[in-house]
Amino acid sequence: MFSKIALAKMIDHSLLKPDATEDDVLAYCDEGMDYHFACVVVLPCWCRVAEQRLRGSDVKVGTVIAYPFGAVPTQVKVYEARQAISNGATELDIVVNLPALKSHDYATVEQDVEDVVTVASIAGLTEDGDDILTKVIIEVGLTSRDEQTRVCRFANGARADFIKTCTGRGPRGVTVDDIRHIRHVVGREMGIKAAGGIRTLAQATALINAGANRIGTSTGVGIVREYDREQGSLMREVLR
Repeated sequence: MFSKIALAKMIDHSLLKPDATEDDVLAYCDEGMDYHFACVVVLPCWCRVAEQRLRGSDVKVGTVIAYPFGAVPTQVKVYEARQAISNGATELDIVVNLPALKSHDYATVEQDVEDVVTVASIAGLTEDGDDILTKVIIEVGLTSRDEQTRVCRFANGARADFIKTCTGRGPRGVTVDDIRHIRHVVGREMGIKAAGGIRTLAQATALINAGANRIGTSTGVGIVREYDREQGSLMREVLR
């Protein structure tokens, strides 16, 4: 079993609601710092606000690129990634080009992933530049196992850091079987971010045990509090 600190550092505290306000973003950032989450993930328009709030803390700023369907030209994704990085984002969750993938246009999908990941890699090599983590979203509820395997290999070839399962806008959330399949494809070196419908400690724990390194959720605070309650119950049992 992992510690509370280790659990918190595997959580991406995500606020991607279209009606979220600046006050909501600031509150999520404060929760991120209070609980020492890995990062706070916000829409691109909030990156600068989040960066200013989180500056000097151990919590990173994350954002989404081509959210939620990846259905924009690669040049637009590249521009969006550059803008996000210039506004303080150091973790990019990149939606794969789902229309191209479903059309079996694998060359476009591969080039799309390569170009956006390369932008992030180059940004991290600049003087005083932060390492930019990239997570390629495969949307498990809309893709077949074969399509997922192809994208995992494209992302691995482009040296992306993570495969992410869902945007939260697909037809279903992540399952343990999804994580096991992705881990089988990418091996032990690449990260996996489980996201989509994760609301409880039991779900998070099962996904981590299956091979996930990160948990993307809007309910990170509740999951950590649940951990505290369970640990408290165990301690009381020991002391009886």
